[in-house]
Amino acid sequence: MAPQAYRLTITRDAVDLTGATPVGLWYGLKTLEQLVLSGGGRLNCVRIDDAPDFEVRGVMLDVSRDKVPTMRTLKRLIDGFARLRLNQLQLYTEHTFAYRRHRTAWRGASPLTAAEVRKLDRFCTERFIELVPNQNCFGHMERWLRHARYRPLSEATGPWTDPWGRTRTAPATLNPLDPRSLALVRSLLDELLPQFASRRVNVGFDETFELGQGRSRDACRRRGVGAVYLDFLLKVHRLVRSRGHRMHFWADIVHQHPRLIPRLPRDAVPLEWGYEADHPFDAHGAALAKAGLRFYVCPGTSTWCSFAGRTENARRNLLSAAIAGRKHGADGFLITDWGDLGHRQYLPASYGPIAYGAAVSWCAAANRDLDETVAASEPFFDEARPDLATLWSAAGKLYRQTGVTLKNKTIFFHIMQTPLQTAIRPPERRDDPLAGLTPARLAATERAIRQLRRSSARVRPGSSEAVLAQRELLVTLDVLAHACRRAAAIVDARRGRARAATWRELASSIRRIISDHRALWMARNRPGGFSGSVSHYQRNLDEYRAAMRGAASSMRQIRSRAPAPAGTGLW
Repeated sequence: MAPQAYRLTITRDAVDLTGATPVGLWYGLKTLEQLVLSGGGRLNCVRIDDAPDFEVRGVMLDVSRDKVPTMRTLKRLIDGFARLRLNQLQLYTEHTFAYRRHRTAWRGASPLTAAEVRKLDRFCTERFIELVPNQNCFGHMERWLRHARYRPLSEATGPWTDPWGRTRTAPATLNPLDPRSLALVRSLLDELLPQFASRRVNVGFDETFELGQGRSRDACRRRGVGAVYLDFLLKVHRLVRSRGHRMHFWADIVHQHPRLIPRLPRDAVPLEWGYEADHPFDAHGAALAKAGLRFYVCPGTSTWCSFAGRTENARRNLLSAAIAGRKHGADGFLITDWGDLGHRQYLPASYGPIAYGAAVSWCAAANRDLDETVAASEPFFDEARPDLATLWSAAGKLYRQTGVTLKNKTIFFHIMQTPLQTAIRPPERRDDPLAGLTPARLAATERAIRQLRRSSARVRPGSSEAVLAQRELLVTLDVLAHACRRAAAIVDARRGRARAATWRELASSIRRIISDHRALWMARNRPGGFSGSVSHYQRNLDEYRAAMRGAASSMRQIRSRAPAPAGTGLW
């Protein structure tokens, strides 16, 4: 039998379970547990021969974009992952591990301590889950480079341009030519790796956007950005290998420079990530397999930058990764759950996608049509009935009511994140997502949100976890309704019809959301990152206050019959 395979045979006289290894027996017990729970006290006679499609089936949780879960939250999640037969967990770290020699970077972030990591490692091991260290070591270092101590290590020396044409000023990528950058990486790995039993480590290396726009500009012009990137990757690879570990890294940059792929170390593991339904897992997997590399496919939950998720996109993205990964011999399937821009989606938005991803990574052929709401209910909501999971899934489809779909986010999130002044007076361009919104569609969408909220309020949860998930769902729907009203106000303002009463109502609504967000955040997470998360809602409130003052000023001018000076009105 394969190492993770098992055979479960139930006859009238006995239950017989066979596995070649303890982990195979563990998975067989998980199946038996499911049969007992679903059978209502009865077991049908059956024989099951089972083994997974992927050797590694895991989840990567973002614990660096403000939200660092409590130990209780992490342990509950790990128990849920074990029920779904997942066997790897990565906690994505930028600045949220309490490095003894780098307190400046994590001060105020409520980081995970070395002792806590060791406890989590043992907790995972007892459930046949490997806890893998994950520390970005090249890009996404903005939380380090904002401090004077580390700023000299940054690639950027001034403004730089991201791939979407936006000018940025905050440095985020290490200068690969500075020996001190490699010394920093060495320091981080030497303190982090001994806390884990795993002999793997994910060093990141994704989205090194400003490489070649700062201190390495001349070298990149002479040799090429790809060559400079590869040199630093090989240096970090030597650090990792000399410590007895196998290096994992995100594969986005090497696909931008395909000539690098044959030059990658054979023991390094590229992590092929992509989060849209049409991501080219097949083509990219074929390129990595052709080079003889062992790799993972890494789809996502599609919940970040959404509030409620993108249910259908998540399913297609996860299934596509499973099919392509199996076709090209991927070693692993890693479900990623990010928290960009304040990590404002609540945890239950990710439960359904994680359950579906776990199922298709075990066997896509058998589970491609699985109802993820049923699969998620018992492991995550502690309930046999999928009522809440079904409602969360429905919430993840509401954005489609608007008629506007966007890459890697929902229109709801775009409405809330776009500064009000920019939204009302957009620059002259063709890609204004708000231009596709109409009052009729917004009104219909808000009615659908209100209807789902009424249905959600009628649910009677049977566990403390379900009670919390219901509260999170109700607040999420309040945020979506608020986004609709904000969009309607923007449409009115573009037509010169903005009213002070509208901004006043929005201000009152966002105050309630801020209060609710604080309570729900503290129910599952540490306090450190809350101020960063809530700052996005606080900015909305400040915008509404400014709009109220501008509208009141305009009304005073109208009443005095004085012509309004140019540029006044809303602002």
